[in-house]
Amino acid sequence: MHHGGGVSAPVGELPAVERNVAREAARWLLRLSSGRATDADVHACDQWRASKAEHEHAWQRAQRVNQRFGLIPAALGMATLNRPPLRQRRAALKAMVALMVAGPVGWAAWRADPLDWTADYRSGAGERRTVTLADGSSLQLNTASAVDVAFNATTRLVRLRSGEIAVHALADTSPLPRPFVVRTSLGDIEAMPSRFCVRQEGGQCQVSVQEGQVRVSSGAHPGRMLRLAAGEQGQLTEDGVSAPSAADPHAGDWMRGVLYASALRLDAFASELGRYRPGVLRCDPAIAHLRISGAFQLNDTDAVLAALPATLPVQVRYRTAYWVTIGPRDAAA
Repeated sequence: MHHGGGVSAPVGELPAVERNVAREAARWLLRLSSGRATDADVHACDQWRASKAEHEHAWQRAQRVNQRFGLIPAALGMATLNRPPLRQRRAALKAMVALMVAGPVGWAAWRADPLDWTADYRSGAGERRTVTLADGSSLQLNTASAVDVAFNATTRLVRLRSGEIAVHALADTSPLPRPFVVRTSLGDIEAMPSRFCVRQEGGQCQVSVQEGQVRVSSGAHPGRMLRLAAGEQGQLTEDGVSAPSAADPHAGDWMRGVLYASALRLDAFASELGRYRPGVLRCDPAIAHLRISGAFQLNDTDAVLAALPATLPVQVRYRTAYWVTIGPRDAAA
């Protein structure tokens, strides 16, 4: 069995690889991080890696590049891979292949001009990041998230490419105050001085307001606008904007590194926990209906998984560090 471990070594410790082999390795990593990979895919990848030494070398190289630069799954996200945006997918592949075949000069160029490759700001799997904007407002990026920022004379714009952000929007001190807008693939959120969270996933976008108020408008129906005050949340979908409802009091727990579950189905729990890990975390359908409750620390997801068999009749099996399955406990166990 090949393991994707040992990825802490600097990228530069491995020599570059041929471009065609790098492209194959990047495609395998993309597939196994997609949330749609099967056991047959894992087996086929293992066979590809074992067939030639340069294949295994390229695979290790891809793991190291991805850990350092966070291109997959942050650039695409588990949910968006179900209907992959071709341009985004190509950009992620292009970036990974170029970094795999490039030397330190290439990495420096990527860092100097990241817009050629990816978003202005991004976070890798399991990473949380805080960004202070030019006007003093701030963003916190949750795991595997990406944003672009464009401030000009008329607008303060943050474009959420993927994932989840917490926004602290301040009043503009410019002579002509500019609106603060978070743009998603489904519509815009215009913020008054406020604190709010925005999560874009699986064809919908949830907005939860902690302080102040925001106005949410649908890209599909620009005339429909939803005003949300502190303690309220709403959703954007392809059909428009939902009616406001009481905000989930745990919507911002991730900022404290906590995943809160209250009688949550195990498959939904695995899906949520999997956002904070590189690779794939699967839940066997046979135990998907089990329920779990608690507050779980996100800084060590392996410890969370190790604790599951103490409270539920399950086993956690690691095929590799990047392919983990929660399954039913063996009868003999």
